[in-house]
Amino acid sequence: MVYLRSLLFFIWMVLTTLSFAIFFIVAGRFIRYEKLCSIAAVWSRINLKSLKLLCGLDYQLNNWTAWPPQTYIYLSKHQSAWETIAFRSLLPHTQIWVLKKELMSVPFFGNALKRFRVIAIDRSSGRRAVKQIVEQGTAELDAGHCVIIFPEGTRVAPGERKRYGVGSALLAAKSGYPVIPIAHNAGVFWGRRGLKKYPGVIQLVMGEPIATKGRKADAILKDVENWIEEQQEKLPQSRD
Repeated sequence: MVYLRSLLFFIWMVLTTLSFAIFFIVAGRFIRYEKLCSIAAVWSRINLKSLKLLCGLDYQLNNWTAWPPQTYIYLSKHQSAWETIAFRSLLPHTQIWVLKKELMSVPFFGNALKRFRVIAIDRSSGRRAVKQIVEQGTAELDAGHCVIIFPEGTRVAPGERKRYGVGSALLAAKSGYPVIPIAHNAGVFWGRRGLKKYPGVIQLVMGEPIATKGRKADAILKDVENWIEEQQEKLPQSRD
C-alpha cells in the first residue's frame, strides 16, 4: 500500500511540477519576481497537501517564526526532496536558492528554474563557486531577498553528516546578514533515493538568528553546524 500511495503521489507531483514549469517558462518573464515566488508557494502547498492526503505524511513546525521582516540567510539540513518542496511555502516566499548547476539542464524543470534568480554553482569549481555564492548572495540579500543554502551541499541520510561548506559562512560573514539554522528529519519518511514515502509527521525546528557582523566565517560555521547537529540528535530517527 505504501508503494502504491507513493506512486500515485509521484505521478501527481510530476503533473503539477510540469504544469507549473510550463507556466513559469511561458509567463515568467512578464511577472514580477515577488509574484512569481508567491505562485511557486502555491505549487508547494498543493504538493504538501497531496502528500498528506495520498501518503499520510504531514509535518510539524517547532519554534517556527512566521516570516520575520528582516532578511536572513537560511541554512538547513538536507535529507530528501521534501524540503526543496516545503521551504517554498514555509519560508518567506521571495527566495534565492543556492543549487547545483546540473539542475539547470533538466528538461522543463531547468527551464523553469531560469525564471527564478537562483545561484547555480559548479560544485567542482572550488573557490570560484564560493566567490559566486558570496557575490550573488550579497546582492540578493541587499535587494531584500532571503537566501537558502544546504551547507552540506548534498542530501545526507538520517544519522549521518558531511562536511559543512564554507561558502554559506563566508556569505554571512561578508554580508553581515544573520543566519537562521533549520533542522528536520524528513529523510526518515522520504529517503534520498527510492519511491516510497512513509506515513508520519516530519519534525522541523528553526533556531534563533545567529549574528554574523564582525565575526569570522569559521566561527559562524561552527555555531551553525553545532546547533543543527545537536538538534538532529534530538529528533526521531525512526518511523516507530
